[in-house]
Order: sequence, then structure tokens, then C-alpha cells
Amino acid sequence: MYKIGTSKVEMTYFKENTAMLGFGRHSHQMQGIETPQYARTFVFQKGNIKLAYVCAEFCFCTDYLKHGIIQTLQDEYAHLGYTNATVMIVGQHTHSSAGGYDQHLLYNLSMPGFRDDVYECYRKGIVKSIVEADANLQEATIQKHEGSFDPEAEVAYNRSLWAYNKNKEIEVPLVKKTRHLACDRTMRLLRFDDAQGKPIGSLNWFGVHTTSVASRNRKVCSDNKGYAAQYFEDYLKEKHNSKETIPTGFAQEVAGDISPNFIWIPGRRQYRGKYKDDFESAAYNGKIQADKAQEIFEEAQSGRAITGELDYIHAYVDMTNMSIDPIYTNGLQTETTGYAALGVAFLEGTTDGPGTIKAVGQAYKLLYNSGRQFEMMAARLSKNEKRQQALLRYYTAHHPKAVVINMSKGIVAGAKYPERLIIPSFVDPIVKFMKFVNRVGRAARKPWVAERLPLQIFIIGDLAIAAMPTEMTTMAGQRLRNTIAEHLKERGVKEVIISSYANAYCGYVTTYEEYRTQSYEAGHTLFGKWTLAAYQMHYTKLCQELLKAPEDRQTIGTDPVIFDRQEIWSGMDEKLEDLLGTETEEEDFVDSEPSDQ
Repeated sequence: MYKIGTSKVEMTYFKENTAMLGFGRHSHQMQGIETPQYARTFVFQKGNIKLAYVCAEFCFCTDYLKHGIIQTLQDEYAHLGYTNATVMIVGQHTHSSAGGYDQHLLYNLSMPGFRDDVYECYRKGIVKSIVEADANLQEATIQKHEGSFDPEAEVAYNRSLWAYNKNKEIEVPLVKKTRHLACDRTMRLLRFDDAQGKPIGSLNWFGVHTTSVASRNRKVCSDNKGYAAQYFEDYLKEKHNSKETIPTGFAQEVAGDISPNFIWIPGRRQYRGKYKDDFESAAYNGKIQADKAQEIFEEAQSGRAITGELDYIHAYVDMTNMSIDPIYTNGLQTETTGYAALGVAFLEGTTDGPGTIKAVGQAYKLLYNSGRQFEMMAARLSKNEKRQQALLRYYTAHHPKAVVINMSKGIVAGAKYPERLIIPSFVDPIVKFMKFVNRVGRAARKPWVAERLPLQIFIIGDLAIAAMPTEMTTMAGQRLRNTIAEHLKERGVKEVIISSYANAYCGYVTTYEEYRTQSYEAGHTLFGKWTLAAYQMHYTKLCQELLKAPEDRQTIGTDPVIFDRQEIWSGMDEKLEDLLGTETEEEDFVDSEPSDQ
């Protein structure tokens, strides 16, 4: 029998006019609170191993935030024994919570800058949740069960169907009317009961974006998964006549190309949920998830009992310029990842949050191709072989992505001095911020995103939970899941769960075939077309170490990079009010619903 502890701690951050994280818009600012935010923690202990899984209601964890949490646990609660390797912190990915708690520039730009108060709110809330869950440890059992949503359940839809259909696994392409089938509709659930058989908590994984609430809304909200957790907790509390909340975590599995929205809004170039009111849509979607969790939970007592030992492994991997083993590239030799880079497809946005107009993107692609050819010609004329090889490797790794920002070098649209770009600052406040950070020298000092990323596996009996610091598309997740399962079956693992938005964040992961379509997800796959292959390769190495006795395992990867506080842009280097001016309202663009192609 395990010892299990659970907790639910509020971690709501609200300050009027604070920008929220997810849609990348400075205009997406807080004006109120629709629902609070919570951190729910589940601690598992057996023998001398203790693991903590935190499901937090914010957009995602960052490497800087996790570092601060672990530092606090080790400084103030050293007797609890937690380390970076034994704590997994995941975000359920609501886009309606505060940003500004990353050490890297990109995901702080819309704030603008790092916010100490946001960071402290989330750090303290999550630490408190872990400590309380540890204090609640008691003998308990785990039952694993799963169930699939009915085809007619309006819960999840593939928003990049044309890319999904390119995968080699798809024999019969799906069409728009069946895009709800182009996703993993399985919810996987753990039920925790005390020694007397009374429930003390539940944790489930199902992949669907928490974007029922669009950027036009201005209230803090935990979105569909937050509503789902509250509905399920209310049900358990009433059924079991409990005075205390029985925590239920609704975590993300693979959700990269999966949306809760399915009704087209012609004037906004995007989809919405069931109702015109986004909060009603979020509650509706959450109720569907809660009802399915309730059904699986009640059936779980006759499901598979999880027994066996606990185990874990953790490593940081530098994802840039990584040589890929040919077994992951269909036999192609000398393939690599590249420097972190955003493509124009990212700026064009998704049907959950539209970006720049397509015509602008097409025009940029023409300019990009001309610029790439000019740069390669200049390199050849210089007869600098090292420069030629570096450029060829970079462009090959990212092809056919039209790179807008080289995140490793801070080069924007090919300009080494982005503050001189001809794009006028009134186009978007973020353009102003980007020019500002370049003008004061902040942009070139550090990479704009995390490049050394944490990979982690928790093993609970015959179940493996693999942490991904990204969001994966449906098929990319399936391939990684299969890779890990194949290597861990030797030690009795029967099932692998991909736990997304874990421990850090660095964009998306698509398959090789999806990458070539340059959908939104591909444009945000930062390390190039072999990004998935790189993760498969390194997770294979972690699995191989897990097959060894703990004392025989080797250290894999590199040390993490944690910035000094003064190295993080706070947005206060100069008075930004002088840069900001008056913001304009978003214009509506009347157009037709996008096709499958």
C-alpha cells in the first residue's frame, strides 16, 4: 500500500490591468475575477521514495518558477526531502491568468516584462500546496481506469486537420465534419482511496486546450478544466458527505492541436464554444469532462489496481543543434535540430486566437526566401566554410519554416538590430516592447526561450508519467508515448501518460509530416522539423537508465540555466509609458470558415 497525500490551495493572482498569458496580446488585461485559481497536489510515497505531482491553474510552469519552488522547499522544508527530480509541476493551460513569471523574454513580452508579484504569488501557492499534501500523507490505494467520450460529445476538435491528415498513420483522411475524431478522446484517471475505502482524491489526464475563454474577455478564469475540477469536487463532497474538499486534478495530456471550440464566428476569424458567452461555453465543456471523470471514477473500483514500486528520473537536455540518430529520421544521415526559431505560421495564429492576416504572412515568406538566398550567397562568396556550414545546418533544420525570430540570437525578420525595423510601433504594443528591449540591449543578452529543457519520468507501479515542457500534437504525442512504452515494457510498465506543460515551457512539437505543412503548431515548433525525433531520442536514453539499478544510473544531459534576477527584463529599464500611446480596438474581419486544406 502507498502513502498518498492530497491538497487544494488557492493561488489566485489579480491586479487590474495586468496582462494575461497565452494569447500573446498586451490588450488582454485583467478587469475582474470570474473563477479563482488553485494548485492541487498529489504526493505518493512508498519506502524511501516520495514524489509530488502538482496540477496548477495557470498557463504553464516555467523553469525559473520551478527553480524558485524547489529552492524554497529545500531551504525552508528540507526535512521533507524534495528535489527537482521528485517534483513535477504542470499547468492546465488556462489562457486567462497572469503572465510575467518566466526568466526568458518571449513569454514576458506581452506583460511587458517580469513581474515579481506574479512570481511570488505562484511560488508561495504551489509550495504551500506541496507542504499541505505532504502533511496529509496516509495509507491509501490507487485504482486506474479510463473511458472514451461519446463521438457526439462536444468536447474536443482538431483545429489543424489538414496537418493531421498528412501523417503516415492516417489511411483515410478525415474531413471537417469528423474533426472531433482526429484526437485522443480517452480520459485516463487515477482514483485514490484511504485504508477504509473512502476517496481522498482523483487525478485525470485528457487533452483539450483551455481556450474556451477567448482574449476578448478580461477576467481571470481557470477555463474549462477549472470548471470541470470544481464540478467533480462538488459531486464528491455531496455524495460522500465530506466536510473537506476531495481534490480532483484535471491535467492536460496531449492537446497541441485540440480545441474545445467548434462554432465559427465569421466576423472574428475564429471558432467559439457552445454559447456566445465564453464563460458559459467553458462551464459547458467543463461539465462534459466532469461527467466523464465521475463515470470513470465510479467504475474505477473494478478497474486495475496500481501496485508496485515508485521510481523517477530527470535530466536537462540542450535542444539546439542536436545531432539526430538516423533511426528517428527514417534513415536520413547528418540531420540536426536548430537554434530556437519562430515561424510566420505562428504569427498567423490559430482558430482559437487569430493573428496577422494571411496576406501579410505570404508577403513575408517571399521576402524571407530572398533573404535566405542572399545570405547563403554571401557566405559562399566569403569562402568561410564554418559560416557556410552553420547557415546550411540552420536553414536545413528549420525548412520549410519561414523564420521570423531566431530566439537563440535575438534576430528579428533577419535584422540583427530589430529596433531599426521599418515595422511601425503603432502596429502592436508588442512591436514597441520588442524594439525597446533591443534598444536597451536586453534582447541580445540571453536566449528568448528556454533551450535546456527538463525531461522527467515518474513511475508508479506499472504506470509511467512522462513530463513534456511543451504542447504536443495528437500524433506527435502518440509516437512519443509508443517510444517510451516500448522501452519500459521490460520493467513491467503497461501504460504511458504524457503530462504536458510540465516544469518549463518551449512551444509546440509536431510530427515531421505535420511540420512540413507549416500550420500554427509547426510554426511554433521551435527547434525544427526533427524536434519530435530529438525528444524520442532523449526519452529513450532516460528509459534505458530506468532499466538499471538506481546506483548504476548515469547522469544524462546538461545543467539547467537559471538567470540571476538582474539578468531578467522587468520592463522597468526605462519608463514604458512613453512607448505605449493609446491602444486601438481590434477590428472585425468578415470572412468564410476555413477549409480542411
